[in-house]
Amino acid sequence: MKLPGEEESGGMGFSVIYMIIGVSAFVLIILFAVFRDNNHKNSGSEYLQKLQQQQEEESAAAQLEAEQEEEPERKLRAQDLDFWDMYPVEDGETAENMTETGIQSQEDTKEKSNYAEKAEKERQEQKQKEEEEALNDPSTDGKHTLVTNIDGTQEWVLMNPYLTKNTYDFTKMEEKANLKRYMENGKKTSYVGVDVSKHTGKINFTGVKAAGVDYVMIRLGSRGYSTGQISLDENFKENIEGAIAAGLEVGVYFYSQAITQDEAIQEANFVIQNLEPYRTNVKYPVAFDMEFVSNDKSRVEGLSREDKTTVTAAFLEGVKAAGYVPMIYGDKEWLIKEIDMTKLQSYDVWLSQEEDIPDYPYQYTMWQYSTDGVLNGINGSADLNICFVGYSER
Repeated sequence: MKLPGEEESGGMGFSVIYMIIGVSAFVLIILFAVFRDNNHKNSGSEYLQKLQQQQEEESAAAQLEAEQEEEPERKLRAQDLDFWDMYPVEDGETAENMTETGIQSQEDTKEKSNYAEKAEKERQEQKQKEEEEALNDPSTDGKHTLVTNIDGTQEWVLMNPYLTKNTYDFTKMEEKANLKRYMENGKKTSYVGVDVSKHTGKINFTGVKAAGVDYVMIRLGSRGYSTGQISLDENFKENIEGAIAAGLEVGVYFYSQAITQDEAIQEANFVIQNLEPYRTNVKYPVAFDMEFVSNDKSRVEGLSREDKTTVTAAFLEGVKAAGYVPMIYGDKEWLIKEIDMTKLQSYDVWLSQEEDIPDYPYQYTMWQYSTDGVLNGINGSADLNICFVGYSER
């Protein structure tokens, strides 16, 4: 059964649906067209933007090139260098910090350079100092001589330019039967000697002569180094007469401990008095022997260098006045440090130095080179000497 109006309502339903579908389709078409138009517009806009950007870049490049041509050449500065970019920048480090680092590096390099220059200068100064020291080395400067003191210490002493230097050439020295000889052009120009005293003991002077000895220095007497008493050597008379009888040349020496000129003159007179019986046979010198005493204190230790020089001169002048040849005996220390040889240059010197080659720089005429020699005619040690002057031939 239909209700009123049921048929009319059913027909209008399909028309409305078709109409809605058509309107919807039309709207979709319109939307599609609008969307497509917008896409086209967007694409065109991007193209125009790229084109504009390219033109701006070309214009900027042209302007930069023109500015570089017009701008004068600028000197390169440290901050213009880009090698700092080789090193990574730590967090928070700016370009300014990098520039400061570069400047600091330059300062460090300059400081190192200054240090190197300073070190080189100091090295050169040190080298110059060493060269000067080498030139001033007393062992090589030719102006000093080495002295060994009685206590064993050594020191370099400046040589006196006013004293006559010896000119001996020790390449001309030869040794035969333990006796030294000085040779010139194959000929012996020296004289073999021995010095004796009561300490030598009994001597066979004929055997001494046969051994090649030319002369004998005999101790005549001495003054006590503590008592100050003068005494004749116990074997003096026997020794001098035995030497003369064997055909040996003779000289004498006196061991002095004089501390005043008067004592020195007293000693000289004592020597002259005891030599009187042998005056014509004494051709070799009369020597003055003053020295310190080993392991004990002697009277002369309290004398100054000037005092010892004065005492020495007093004895030698007394001997010379009596017609004998005066001579000074001493080791290197004594002759250089204990007396003033500039005031005693007119006297001959008898050097005592037990060396293969003596290094006493000044003139001497006799050299005692051994106190423990071996010699025919003497039992025990012999004091061996060489003389460069023929006193008996004067």
